[in-house]
Amino acid sequence: MSCGRPVHVENPHLDTLKDDILYHFSLGTGTHDLPAMFGDVKFVCVGGSPTRMKAFIEYIACVLGMEDPKSEYPNICAGTDRYVMYKIGPVLSVNHGMGVSSIAIMLHELIKLLHHARCTDVTIIRIGTSGGIGLEPGTVVVTKQPLDDTLQPRYAQVILGKTVVRNTDLDQSLAEELLQCSKELNQFETVIGNTMCTLDFYEGQARLDGAFCQYTEKDKQDYLRKVKDAEICNIEMESTVFAAMCKMSGLRAAVVCVTLLDRLKGDQLTSSHECLVSYGERPQILVGYYIKKQLKAKAAAK
Repeated sequence: MSCGRPVHVENPHLDTLKDDILYHFSLGTGTHDLPAMFGDVKFVCVGGSPTRMKAFIEYIACVLGMEDPKSEYPNICAGTDRYVMYKIGPVLSVNHGMGVSSIAIMLHELIKLLHHARCTDVTIIRIGTSGGIGLEPGTVVVTKQPLDDTLQPRYAQVILGKTVVRNTDLDQSLAEELLQCSKELNQFETVIGNTMCTLDFYEGQARLDGAFCQYTEKDKQDYLRKVKDAEICNIEMESTVFAAMCKMSGLRAAVVCVTLLDRLKGDQLTSSHECLVSYGERPQILVGYYIKKQLKAKAAAK
């Protein structure tokens, strides 16, 4: 039996369940042998888009030399249309949709899945896109600290009518390891910086191009200057709850997002489709390199 770092759940009520149904994954402890299916997982990569996460598993299979030209990499969650899940070797790829609520639901069930599967020493990385603050489009940001939209390092959630505030610390050594991998790759600019997580893409991120906007360009720029002064490098919509839940469960976690535009210069994406696709591949290239490096080091240590 492994003596590595387990995946922690803090819910005594789970012990009273005959079967734990992971409804949004169409999986369960009574219907699936989770240890047999997932017990060897060491790396989990999550991202918003179902298409992106299928592309990631195809990419990582190639990077690790595990690709099968005849394989379609079946969606493990084919019984539901809420999320998709793919696996190759020790790597699991799952999409989480857009926003705090969607990723929180996915993480509850993912953390329970990893716990029931008796996984140990798991590293989880969110890969995605974001709006940059004072950075050239295409820059990859490895998050140092997720901040909420009031620029505080916290995740606040209402539970039983009361606001519960949780810590959003990420694994700083993992962030540094990812930065080092980018230096070794030497393919694109990568920085470590704070990330602001908002509840909305438009007003919540001070955009002027939503259906509603009751503030001025000056108001927007004043706010974004405060954001920049807080050493925030990018804006997205999932990092606070991701960091909080991963910390609570003992998962070593990182957030790696590419910037698609500089929000100090505009709100709309004006780069070509081909350019945006190229930018979007950068987080998976970096994380793929990291995973391969880790597996190679582990094999050499045996």
